[in-house]
Amino acid sequence: MTINTLVFGHRGSAGTHPENTMESFQAALDAGAEGIEFDVHLTKDLVPVILHDETVDRTTNGTGWIKDLTYLELQELDAGSWFAPSFKGASIPSLEEVLQWAAPTRLLLNIELKSGVVRYQGIEKIILDLLYKYNLKDRVILSSFNHYSVVEIHQLDPEIETAIIFMEGIYEPWDYAKRIGAHGLHCYIPVAVPELLMGARKAGMPVRPFTVNEESHITSLIKGEASAIITDWPEKAVQIRKALSNT
Repeated sequence: MTINTLVFGHRGSAGTHPENTMESFQAALDAGAEGIEFDVHLTKDLVPVILHDETVDRTTNGTGWIKDLTYLELQELDAGSWFAPSFKGASIPSLEEVLQWAAPTRLLLNIELKSGVVRYQGIEKIILDLLYKYNLKDRVILSSFNHYSVVEIHQLDPEIETAIIFMEGIYEPWDYAKRIGAHGLHCYIPVAVPELLMGARKAGMPVRPFTVNEESHITSLIKGEASAIITDWPEKAVQIRKALSNT
């Protein structure tokens, strides 16, 4: 069985490591994932950092909004102990730290701009400038629930790959995506129905559902020829894909 579905580690290897940390990203790489997905916010001093929530409360020993904290203040926080005591001391990475680490690898980077709840002024250009600095433009997908951010990215650089993130059962979403200049569909797994997969394939638009953790879902999406799956368990997904390829 020929399989082309890629595996993206969701926030790294979030099932086994504290999400959005360098430890989690390294685990996804070690597991054989082709890519990683992670989330970017801006600090008070406009440093792009990797964290899912708008506040640090859930995944660190601190409190407060990222927009109200400086990068140095974030560096003082423990981003690992909440997950397990063995990860005490894991820190919140900056986007630049992740790009420096990823540059010598072959990893694809799905960077989600968290620009919906907080409208971070200029986040699109700040991210693009760092991608240019590390010559990673051709290995990234910039995605967001805030489709105005996707449009802004496309206007700043029409060549860079972008994707819309959505959780609703949109009819023929590839038409909408193309209209705003997006190149891919990152949909919540319940709406990744066969009609969407087949229609997007005919339209030449990749579909990368999230968050695909159950073995049955991983198997069905690989068999359904999804372009990629975004999963908390990249090692498991890679193993399932390998088993399917041998059938």
